[in-house]
Amino acid sequence: MVQKLFKQMVISQIVSAMAVMLCLVIDSIMIGRFLGTDAMAAYGLANPVLLIFAAFGSLLSSGIQVVCSRAMGTGDEEKINRCYSLSVIIAVSVSLVGVAVVIIFADPLCRLLGAKEGTVVFRLTKDYLIGFVLGAPFFIAAQILVPFLQMSGQRIRLVVAVLSMTVADVGFDLLNVFVLKKETFGMGLASTVSYVVAVAIGIVYFFRKSCIYKFSFKNLGNGLFKEIAKGGVPTMVNQVSLVLLVFLVNKTMMRVGDEIAVAAYSIVSTIANIGYCIGNGISEVTLMLGGISYNEEDEQSLSEIVKQQTLFSVVINFIVMIAFLVLADPLVSLFVKPEALEQSQAVFGLRMFALCLILSSINAAFKKYYQSINMIHFSESIAVVQNLIFPAVVVIIFSAIFGTKGVWFYYMIGEALSLIYISIYVWRKSKKKFGSHDSYVCLPEDFGASPGEAIEMEINDLSEIQEAAVEASEFCIEKGVSKKKAMYTALCIEEMSNNIVSHGFVKGKDNQIDIRLVHKGGEELIVRIRDNCKGFDPVKYYQMTKPDMDDPTKHIGIRMVFKMTKDVKYVNSLGLNCLTMKI
Repeated sequence: MVQKLFKQMVISQIVSAMAVMLCLVIDSIMIGRFLGTDAMAAYGLANPVLLIFAAFGSLLSSGIQVVCSRAMGTGDEEKINRCYSLSVIIAVSVSLVGVAVVIIFADPLCRLLGAKEGTVVFRLTKDYLIGFVLGAPFFIAAQILVPFLQMSGQRIRLVVAVLSMTVADVGFDLLNVFVLKKETFGMGLASTVSYVVAVAIGIVYFFRKSCIYKFSFKNLGNGLFKEIAKGGVPTMVNQVSLVLLVFLVNKTMMRVGDEIAVAAYSIVSTIANIGYCIGNGISEVTLMLGGISYNEEDEQSLSEIVKQQTLFSVVINFIVMIAFLVLADPLVSLFVKPEALEQSQAVFGLRMFALCLILSSINAAFKKYYQSINMIHFSESIAVVQNLIFPAVVVIIFSAIFGTKGVWFYYMIGEALSLIYISIYVWRKSKKKFGSHDSYVCLPEDFGASPGEAIEMEINDLSEIQEAAVEASEFCIEKGVSKKKAMYTALCIEEMSNNIVSHGFVKGKDNQIDIRLVHKGGEELIVRIRDNCKGFDPVKYYQMTKPDMDDPTKHIGIRMVFKMTKDVKYVNSLGLNCLTMKI
C-alpha cells in the first residue's frame, strides 16, 4: 500500500507545496513585466523577509507532520486533535506579532536588506513588504492547513484552493497594474487577498461535521509545543540557512555586479522556487509516510519509501530539467521585457539551476526521511550543508574568479557535494555497502520485528478473507503461540475484514485492505488493519453500543473482537482507516 499511497499523495503534495510560492511567482512576473528593473530588485531584496515567514510556517507544518505521523503510528487520535488546536493558536499569535514588527521597523529592515535609503529601490522594497505582510496570518495559515487537509484525505480541496488562489492573484495583480497603480504595495496586497481566498476554501472543511479534527483549548500543555517545535526544527534550520544564503548571494551580486545582477538572481530564484516545489512535495510525503511507518516499526515500508522517493525525484525532475533547459529564454521573458539587461544573465542562471534539480530533490527527500526516522541532528546537518555551507563556499570562491557568472555554479556543485556528504555519513553509520539501498535506509539492526517475525497480507475481495485468516493462524503457531491465541488472531482478522468488505467497499473503487501481523515475542501479537474504504471507527462504535451489549443477539462480531483483544486503537489518516489490535 505504500507504493500506491506515495503515488496518490505526491501530485497533490507538489501542488500544495506550490501554494506558498505561487503568489510570489505571479507577483514577480507582474513586477518584472510591468514595473521595471528597480521594482524587480526591490522584490529580490525583500525575499529574505518573505522566507522568514515561510520558515516559521514550515516549522509548524513540518512539526505537525512529525507529531501527527507518530500519533497515527500509535493510534493516538486525541494527540492529533491537540496538535491541531495548538498549531492554530500558535499560528495566529505569532503571525500577528510578525505583522506588527515588520510595519513598525520597516525602514531599518529595508536598510538591513541592502536597499539604500532615499532611493527608488528603498521605497519600493518597503512598499512591497508592507503590502505582503498584511496577509502574513493567511500566508502561514495556508502552510499549516496543508498537512491537516492531506492527512484527512482532502486532496481535491487542496488543488482547488491552489488554483483559486492563482486565479485571484493574477486578477488582483492586473487590477493593480492597470487600474489602482499602487506599484509594489499593490502587488504585495494582491498576494494577501489571494491567500485569504485559498484559506477560505480550505478552512470550510474544518467546520463540517465530517471533519476528523476537533478544536479545543483543553490539554494543550504537557510538552506538546516543545514536541512540535522539535519536530519542525530541521525544517526551520533549512529555511534559515536558505535565508542566509539568499542574503549572501544578493550581497555578492551587488558587490561584483550591480542592481541588474540582483534582478537576474531574483528572477532565477523565483522560478527555482517552483522547481523546488517538486522536491519539497516528494519530501513532505516521505516525512508523513516515514513517520507513520517508523512508529509502526515497519522496516519493509521504510525501505519502499526510500525507493519511491528516489524514483519520483529522478523521473519528475528529469522532465522539468529538460523543460527548463529548453525553455529558459521564454520563461525569463515572462518576468522582463526582451530588451532588459538582466535577460541574458537570468537565462544562464536558470540553466545552471536546472542541472541541479534531480540532486536537489533527492537530497530534500533524504533530509525529510532521516527526520522521520528520528535522525534529527543528521537531518539538520544536511539542511545546513545543502542550503548554506557548500553553496556559500562556491559563491565566495567562484565569484572571486569568474565574477557574477561564477555565482551561478553554486546550484549544481552545492547539491553534488551534499549528496556525497549524505552517502558517506549513512555508509559509515549503517556499515552497509557504500551507495547501496540498505545503507540509505539506515536503520539499526535491532529495529522493528526481526526477519520472519512479521507477515503482510492484502485483501481485495471477500474470497481472500478466509485465506488471510488461515495464513495468520499458521504464522502464529509457527512462532510458538498457543492454538487458542492463534485462533483469536485469525478470528479478529476475519471479523474486521468481513465488516470492511461488507460495509466499507465502494463499487467501482480500487478497494484494498492491508494487514500486518507482528509477533513481538512470547505470546504478544499485534495486528494492524489498514483500508482505503468508507470511514468507520470500531472503537467509537463499540463505546456507543455498550448499552445494547446485554442483548446477546446484537453486535456479536465487534463484541467478540473487543473481548479477545487487550487494546484496540483506531485513527483515520491520509484518507485511510487504520485499526491496531493487541491480541
